[in-house]
Amino acid sequence: MMTDPMEVLLRVVLGSVLGGAIGFERQRHGRAAGVRTHLIVCLASVLIMIVSYEYYQMPIDSSFIRIDPARIAAGAITGVGFLGAGVIIKSGFTIQGLTTAACLWIVSAIGLSVGSGLYFAALSSFVVTVFALWVLRKIEDRLARLRFKMISITTDSMEQEDEIMHIVRTSGLNITNVDYEMEKERNLYMYNLHVNFKDPEALSRLRKSLSVLSFIKHYHIRG
Repeated sequence: MMTDPMEVLLRVVLGSVLGGAIGFERQRHGRAAGVRTHLIVCLASVLIMIVSYEYYQMPIDSSFIRIDPARIAAGAITGVGFLGAGVIIKSGFTIQGLTTAACLWIVSAIGLSVGSGLYFAALSSFVVTVFALWVLRKIEDRLARLRFKMISITTDSMEQEDEIMHIVRTSGLNITNVDYEMEKERNLYMYNLHVNFKDPEALSRLRKSLSVLSFIKHYHIRG
């Protein structure tokens, strides 16, 4: 029995609305995948599930052919994995795009639920997703988050090592590891400091302290 056209329309519209709403939150924060991407992913998942269900309802001789409606749905999740990989960016010690990739994944799952007619599962998952993106984000922003950086400091002598370490620590940074490099031709020494900190103003204090020291040739902060 074919699915009623009005039921199909309901699933298509509902999937588009839910996917677009999640995409709107991502677009507000300047993410690569926004309203259109999330809407299309959710809509595609709805359509895939509807087509899969229709194939399952086809009158065939089950003694020769067995149709598994879950196979096409599994392929949809695999395809979304490639989209998710495309929005993940690694920069130094920071990885961006994980939440957006997870959103594409849950949007696809919501679309499959809508396409299957599991409206309660889709709507409840949508509510929890919106809660995680909007409410939990505000809670996370108020919490002090541990940040990681690598600071390279170049000097013309190793006699000031204790002073450099003291300045870094008093600026509010915790030193976790130190690597040393030496450039013999120019008689320069480089300290590569791996640090972590919670206070967002710690780097500003460090820059001010380092800028007034004459024995520091240059420094670079990355991560």
